[in-house]
Amino acid sequence: MAQNLLSRRKALQLFSGAPLLPLGSVVSASSLLAACGGGDDDTPTTPTTPPVTKNYVSASFTAMAAPSLTTPANMATMYVASQLKVAFDDKSEQVYDLGYQPFFVTGDMVSDGKGGQLLAGGYYDIYNNKIIDKTVSGKERHFFSDSPDGTSLLTVPNAKVDGVKGQPVFAVVQFEYTTWAQDGTTDMYGKLPSPIAVLTLDQDQTTGKLSLVKYHNVDTSKVHGLWITCGASLSPWGTHLSSEEYEPDAFSIASNTMFQAYSQNLYGDSSKANPYHYGHMPEVIVNVDGTATIKKHFCMGRISHELVQVMPDQRTALMGDDATNSGYFVFVADKEKDLSSGTLYAAKVGAGFSIDPAAKSAAPLTWIKLGSATSAEIENLANTLKPTDIMTVSKTDPSDSSYTKIVANGKTEWIKINAGMDKAAAFLETHRYAAFKGASLGFTKMEGTTVNAKDKIAYSALQNVQSSMVAGNAANVAGNGVSVPKQLVAGVVMALNLKGGQKDTTGTAINSEWMPVDTAALLAGEDLLDTDGKTLKGDALGNTANPNKIANPDNLKFSEKMRTLFIGEDSSQHVNNFMWAYNVDTKQLSRVLSVPAGGESTGLHAVDEINGWTYIMSNFQHAGDWGGIHANVKTQLDPLIKANYKDKFGSAVGYITASPAQMKLSAK
Repeated sequence: MAQNLLSRRKALQLFSGAPLLPLGSVVSASSLLAACGGGDDDTPTTPTTPPVTKNYVSASFTAMAAPSLTTPANMATMYVASQLKVAFDDKSEQVYDLGYQPFFVTGDMVSDGKGGQLLAGGYYDIYNNKIIDKTVSGKERHFFSDSPDGTSLLTVPNAKVDGVKGQPVFAVVQFEYTTWAQDGTTDMYGKLPSPIAVLTLDQDQTTGKLSLVKYHNVDTSKVHGLWITCGASLSPWGTHLSSEEYEPDAFSIASNTMFQAYSQNLYGDSSKANPYHYGHMPEVIVNVDGTATIKKHFCMGRISHELVQVMPDQRTALMGDDATNSGYFVFVADKEKDLSSGTLYAAKVGAGFSIDPAAKSAAPLTWIKLGSATSAEIENLANTLKPTDIMTVSKTDPSDSSYTKIVANGKTEWIKINAGMDKAAAFLETHRYAAFKGASLGFTKMEGTTVNAKDKIAYSALQNVQSSMVAGNAANVAGNGVSVPKQLVAGVVMALNLKGGQKDTTGTAINSEWMPVDTAALLAGEDLLDTDGKTLKGDALGNTANPNKIANPDNLKFSEKMRTLFIGEDSSQHVNNFMWAYNVDTKQLSRVLSVPAGGESTGLHAVDEINGWTYIMSNFQHAGDWGGIHANVKTQLDPLIKANYKDKFGSAVGYITASPAQMKLSAK
């Protein structure tokens, strides 16, 4: 993504218009970038004059205006008109114009590194055969995704890939779903097994530019295929932590036509896929040649995994849970760099919960231990158990004291755990079991998570505050701590302080120095309301949330170097969704990027340094997926988006670039 932001080990020459984000030190008038805080081993390229190193101090983003119908072309593409300002210790600064560079648009043919080509975002069944879209007779074609999502940028020691002239860098990209079949009327959401790919990128050591050399489709057959892979993160040990969102309800699977279609496309058999194999946390390990292996961690809870953030201890994972009646879940691994065994916790929220950033206090969190397990033993349970082996679920009150009333997935249920099945319930029916144990399952669409390690603060996105979070709603559970007076559809970003020395609700010590101890609102969106103060009312363009504030936050990533929280939107309230940069020290919120109207900002990933360069990755999904808010723009923008992105079947995977806005440093 962002091309080189942080020249840390080398002096790198700036070329006008070259795609790079240099967050390093600048050297003399020759416009060389040198490493910020570089040591004695810095090895500059050969300048004509000795470089004078100036040390990086800070970075800030200059906000761009939201695109409008005065420039409809900007509303129909990945549009970037923001700037990056880098300050140095000699009181000078360098300004960079930001841009966007895609590696591909899904549906493109890309190199497989072996002399052949593969379809970017293409779908494969459990036998690694192409899945064919047959909805238009005579135009059958390989299905491909319009919804790339979680992306990780990483390196592998001793990597060597044919065709790389600079340094090999890898991007792991997962494709969440495809919206429509090519007939434009057949809804394909959740009906295809999610592909995941490794991109081998050639990093130019002079400019930091990344170029696609090889596309490798990861074989997921050994993990039963993947289900709706959404957000992702990079583990501290350099692997891609994926997700499986909206775990299919095993108790109602017989009537779940979407899951049956998924099973048909995966196995060629509508009844073969096992719901207990999905809703887990996959991990992708990239090999030195740009191929990869994958495994699923069945012991991290079967929830609506949105994004897992592993803390600097390399053991503690805070997990997004994108569901109605979702909760805060933490997994503490037994060993560093190994998520295959550990203990799962769910939070109970104390008094004082608020979504108002002006509130002076945070709501405390206490932690309920749900269980300890290995991935292997839970996968074995998933292979052998039926849902009725684990618990009994009643949709009506059985008038039996042995049942416990809960609210799960927005619906009231009464459940009874079968004898000896607590572990199976904890890890295969995690939402129901956490509610049974008294955890606060009242959140709605808890999306991305990330961590500010220096301050020991985690951030968590609530895409919206509705239904189960609102007092008086049928899905709201009285006394669970998650209750606000009225909805905020535009959502909020929460901040969670992290500490050690914590005990679970039984008084047993939790073996982690990175447990969330409270939660408070950091940033909130603003609904645009009618005179009744309740009904959403669009502005002239159609936005039903203030376009100059965040709305429906989803992807979150934090840059330690820039002290910046990046926020990507999944909004049905902004006509164009945006990606924002929020400096946690200056409190400045800046709009950095706008995705095509009707699309969602995805794939956000900020990497402070790879071989001396900093990158910000960004994708988008389903451009031109029109809703009610697009009534004023649809007619004008639809043909533009179709022309840009394969009749709206394609979406871009790429990164933010930077080039010097001025070739001379200006003193402040």
